[in-house]
Amino acid sequence: MGSTLDLALLSAAVLGFRHGFDYDHIAAITDITSVETNRGRAMRMGLVYVLGHATMVAILGGTVILFQRSLPLSLDNWAERAVGLTLVVLGLYVLGTLLRNKTALPKSRASILIGSGRWLFWKLGRAFGQTGDKPQQSTGSYSRRSVFLIGIIHGLGAETPSQLLLFLLAANLGGVARGFLGLAVFLAGLLTMNTLMTASAVGIFGMSAAKPKVLRFVIGATALYSVVVGSIFLFGASGLLPQLGG
Repeated sequence: MGSTLDLALLSAAVLGFRHGFDYDHIAAITDITSVETNRGRAMRMGLVYVLGHATMVAILGGTVILFQRSLPLSLDNWAERAVGLTLVVLGLYVLGTLLRNKTALPKSRASILIGSGRWLFWKLGRAFGQTGDKPQQSTGSYSRRSVFLIGIIHGLGAETPSQLLLFLLAANLGGVARGFLGLAVFLAGLLTMNTLMTASAVGIFGMSAAKPKVLRFVIGATALYSVVVGSIFLFGASGLLPQLGG
């Protein structure tokens, strides 16, 4: 029993570490850190995203362990397509902005969503007779609340039932307590990888900031990456993507 549990915990740690390097994590962290001019703030914003993601994973994993039930596959399929559509539309917007304007940098994908949402609510309010000033354009930076919410949403869309079954397996090996131990180990691996990714992204964008052409190239490359990966997610074909990190 001891060796079996140790193997399950080791699998949880490796899976958490590897999952932190998934495609949607790369897109989110690069987007968040690319719009911050201060490296310290960029690092903090990236870590807020990581904490939001880990919070949702903890909730989902805890639910699986407590109720001894796996999550429905339909939840993962729906979330995968929703994330894919967002990545495609907003990635194309960023690329279009870069091509149309040779000097200015595009807004972050999150700021586009936030600004669009405010404009839509303003239009709906006017249609129902409400008055109010037209919402101002977003500055392009993130707030801690919006970054945390992005992490929560990505946590819902990224954790597949097959991964969460690992926590159920750990629980079956020795009860709820050991199931939560497996979950904690998974989260430790996830947090470690995402912290390393955030630090790397901050360093890359920080070095590129002094060279606008290089920065535009990096942002364009990440936007193109979002379109390609988003298209794969949109058609429910994420299983065709090569496994990152082994």
